[in-house]
Amino acid sequence: MQLSNPSQLLLRSDELLSADSILVVNFNCDGFAHQLRALNPHANICLFSYNFADGQFAKNQLSGANVTTLVSHQLPEQKFDLVIYYYPKAKAEALMTLDNIRASINADARLLVVGEKKGGVKSIEKQLKDLAQGHKVDSAKHCLLYQYTDINLLTEFDISRYHKTFTLTRDIAGQSIECKVVSLPGVFNHGQLDDGTALLLDSLPAYPKAKSLLDFGCGAGIIASFCAKRNPKLKVTGLDVNALAGYATAQTFAANEVDGAVLLSDGLSEVDKRFDLIISNPPFHTGLKTDYKITERFFASAKDHLNRGGELTLVANSFLAYPEQLQTHFRHHATLAKTKRFAVYQNS
Repeated sequence: MQLSNPSQLLLRSDELLSADSILVVNFNCDGFAHQLRALNPHANICLFSYNFADGQFAKNQLSGANVTTLVSHQLPEQKFDLVIYYYPKAKAEALMTLDNIRASINADARLLVVGEKKGGVKSIEKQLKDLAQGHKVDSAKHCLLYQYTDINLLTEFDISRYHKTFTLTRDIAGQSIECKVVSLPGVFNHGQLDDGTALLLDSLPAYPKAKSLLDFGCGAGIIASFCAKRNPKLKVTGLDVNALAGYATAQTFAANEVDGAVLLSDGLSEVDKRFDLIISNPPFHTGLKTDYKITERFFASAKDHLNRGGELTLVANSFLAYPEQLQTHFRHHATLAKTKRFAVYQNS
């Protein structure tokens, strides 16, 4: 299996990769964990990710008493001697995760931070300037590797400190609907309602006969909560691949007294039921690149999770070639709303 550029850079400094207890945060889905275990056959290694799909990859590829995989909204509570952190593209998420790391390490622990230059890894220099002693170890393949020691520890990590709450109000057909939203760094819709979701909410029918709804790629749970407030009879489920999004959605449901379910899933792989409605502002990025594979899989399987007469409604950037993809899988297609930037499509 081909190693990613950050993983190759790490292995150029394999003398830094040994410790008794190792935590790998945001690991890449490549062969790095196999080589890390080979370098540390007796170490306790934990592979952590916010991403459910990455967690499934690790569980399927690696097995052994000394390797565990965790997908969650926060790191395990045990203490580690070495943390290897693949830097994310969201700086706010990095700041939160770094605080979590500082509460999950021993006093003499080392932190290795690796990432792509265009992904913003150089920001780590400012983020840890007053919190640790560090230096750049290596640079190659458009990536940077840093090592930090003498890290300023935190006694605990409280994720609620990173909640950002806002209220959205929409006036539709003479009805004023208000929703409280709880978001987190690294979650879509963090701190504000985006224009695409706003257009979607303003375009949705009332769906008075619908009984069940799936919010695919739920982010902070805005769509599901809004629809549940508009139609209290709806049983809503929020689905996302990101554990931070799942946690944020659960907080948003609670803030609005919505009795909704939250599901972590790679696409629709973990869904075992059908819905009257599937509504989505689907993701179209993998890392920094536009990736149609996510929505292609979604469109191909969505119809199998709709009840008879059920509808799929989504909002997307107007430049994306979604109409052509949707026509491949759905007989009926309509555009509910369109602006220069976004379009709302409905299919059945």
